Amino acid sequence: MDSAKQAQGVQTGTTTVGMVCKDGVVLASDKRATMGYLIASKDIDKIYPINDRIAMTIAGSVGDAQTLVRWMTSEVKLYELKHERPINVEAAATLLGNILSQHKFFPFFVQLLIGGVDERPRLFSVDMLGGMTEEKFTSTGSGSPIAYGVLEELYKDGRDITSNLPIAAKAVSAAMKRDAASGERVDLVVLSKFGFKRISKEEVNKLVKA
Repeated sequence: MDSAKQAQGVQTGTTTVGMVCKDGVVLASDKRATMGYLIASKDIDKIYPINDRIAMTIAGSVGDAQTLVRWMTSEVKLYELKHERPINVEAAATLLGNILSQHKFFPFFVQLLIGGVDERPRLFSVDMLGGMTEEKFTSTGSGSPIAYGVLEELYKDGRDITSNLPIAAKAVSAAMKRDAASGERVDLVVLSKFGFKRISKEEVNKLVKA
């Protein structure tokens, strides 16, 4: 990492993964944060709930990303109070894109995924300038090229959450073996009609080895 990147502070070098399933969305990440060549944290969260059925993954500058998580959580609550209904996934992704677009001259150094369930499961990738694309599966961060290799090989549209959990776990695990900025362990989250659920460490370990 060069001096310009070091000036940004703690980074979530990172591998994050998102996958759309027929009954929900799976989000996965590693748990390492770096500062230059130093491992700054071995247990940082990179998947955050925005409401009961929508969550967001972060990659890039930790400070920028956590600011956006707080901002999004507040804006979504205000939206839902004003409209007296839950925000849908596309509207949440559009809101995030608009926030980022307004700061393009002093951008947040982030790559973000927003996934969740409203009428159907949906997943969006949002770049640092506010560009937004809808995806069936995607990955962000420095380990994403390795994760994509696993996803391209194993992902099939129309599978359920149970079938896709081990694929997401293996994609992040593979990236952790080759990308120095990704590491420690795999974090897995499921979003479904039942809400936000973080998978236990014990279950994740079984999925990685499956």
